[in-house]
Amino acid sequence: MSINSIVEELKKNIGEFEKQVKVEEVGSVIDVGDGIAHMSGLSKCQSNEMLEFPGGIFGVALNLEDETVGAVLLGEYKHIKEGDTVKRTGRILSVPVGEELIGRVVNPLGMPVDGGPELKSKKFYPIERIASGVMSRERVSQPVQTGIKAIDAMIPIGRGQRELIIGDRQTGKTSIAIDTIINQKGQNMICVYVGVGQKESKMARIVAKLKETGAMDYTIVVNASASDPASLLYIAPYAGVAIAEYFMDQGKDVLCVYDDLSKQAWAYREVSLLLRRPPGREAYPGDVFYLHSRLLERACRRNKNAGGGSITALPIIETQAGDVTAYIPTNVISITDGQIFLESDLFYRGIRPALNVGISVSRVGSDAQIKPMKRVAGKMKLAMAQFRELEAFAQFASDLDPDTKKQIDLGQRLMEILKQPQYQPMPVANQLTIIYAISNGYASEIEVKKIRDWEVKFHEYFNKNNKSLLEKISKGEWNEEVEKELKSSCEEAKGSIQV
Repeated sequence: MSINSIVEELKKNIGEFEKQVKVEEVGSVIDVGDGIAHMSGLSKCQSNEMLEFPGGIFGVALNLEDETVGAVLLGEYKHIKEGDTVKRTGRILSVPVGEELIGRVVNPLGMPVDGGPELKSKKFYPIERIASGVMSRERVSQPVQTGIKAIDAMIPIGRGQRELIIGDRQTGKTSIAIDTIINQKGQNMICVYVGVGQKESKMARIVAKLKETGAMDYTIVVNASASDPASLLYIAPYAGVAIAEYFMDQGKDVLCVYDDLSKQAWAYREVSLLLRRPPGREAYPGDVFYLHSRLLERACRRNKNAGGGSITALPIIETQAGDVTAYIPTNVISITDGQIFLESDLFYRGIRPALNVGISVSRVGSDAQIKPMKRVAGKMKLAMAQFRELEAFAQFASDLDPDTKKQIDLGQRLMEILKQPQYQPMPVANQLTIIYAISNGYASEIEVKKIRDWEVKFHEYFNKNNKSLLEKISKGEWNEEVEKELKSSCEEAKGSIQV
């Protein structure tokens, strides 16, 4: 190549050169400690903006004051010191979303923590987002089958509902949520499980159980464990619902479990007190109600004009000594569309799930049940209500009139069949057949202590001999012919089962 051609090439390159000026707003750290940093010089910083600290650590701006910005740090902060440079990113805190998150365990920033490959998602959703408006919503009318007889029959949950699971520690709250996730196999439902402040060992057990049952094929786990900073515990539920909203925007149904929001409130209290926000009742900041309301309002069922899809929320709240009138429990009860209340006394008596049917309620009611379950569960609810009133007299059974004794016997049998082992959700058609059989006296001659054994054989008989009937019930078919077929099948089962 000649010198002239080289000169021409250089001239051409110089002519095409364009100056690019990149302006970055930077500030400096005034003080740092306990996962909180105060900075000066970031006059244009936005609320909830991500800030970059030395060492690749990010923070979120929460307090915007006249001279300073207060931020929570999302990670290890011991190397950050006074005078360090902080950069604005110009990006509101967001998480990666997409199909590739399904089957993965991620932290609240969307980074995988399961040892698997890096996520290459190019799409991000902000963790804080305004909930769908009233005009884009539709009434809740499709069921979410939990696979738990007591819930599906008496406290049904619908797609787009927010149903609180509340109770003391160790009463089976997480078990109900995990059983519900396991039961969504083949139900066209994506599940997001958000663990807030749980032990690593508990989260490992949950993930192992979901893998064992094949539930990880449609589940995303967001894990902010007890060893993580309070800032990650605070944002974890928002990250979970942002991931869920991506799938809702595709017109899909999503189940979102927050386990549990008590620990999120504790983390938010810690962050707020460190940021020197004024404390209120029980030292929680004044906006602790808004903390949960803006999260749970994002659960809804959208109408067809808004693209369809739904998010069903199952928040979990831990009570102290069964006190549902405490600050955080009453806040969340007032936001949700009903609650499943689990009681320690029932749990220790061996009634599991330890459901207190008197306090538990679903404000959607039978709208969230298939037609056959609506018809059959009504009779059972009445029988259970009568049994609760007469239960105190059960110890004097010998002195009771025949009608009262009959009601107590029926109630005892219903109580037995509503007991259900953990990780064994039951298809809705099987739930309906056993409730129908017990409610209509087909097991009245069986001893109460043998009812569970009789139930196992009853299901075996139905699954073997009446598959077509179970399929009809699953599809929501219910008429005189179906009921007649169910009656004759129960008669046959009664005659052929020996306990």
